[in-house]
Amino acid sequence: MNPKTYDLKKAAAQLSRIVRDAQTGQTSLLTMHGVPVAALVSVEQWQAQKLMASSYADTLALRGTGRGLWNTSHETAETTLRNESENEKPGSIDAKK
Repeated sequence: MNPKTYDLKKAAAQLSRIVRDAQTGQTSLLTMHGVPVAALVSVEQWQAQKLMASSYADTLALRGTGRGLWNTSHETAETTLRNESENEKPGSIDAKK
């Protein structure tokens, strides 16, 4: 379902309706001067997204190629990935090349 879009001033006047829509699963985008600034979703959607983001947090914290990690303990692999990530330059794909 595509989100409904509301200008902030119109959203203020229709807040009760927008909240009822959110309770039924309808996402609404709030804009200022045509630029999206907030999204109104149901608590269930928000909690599910928050749970999904936290379940991937540890995985996303590990960056790098994984080069040379085979046949090592998980602690060594994690340390190597973190060190490799810290040595990368911002915006570079592989700073060691």
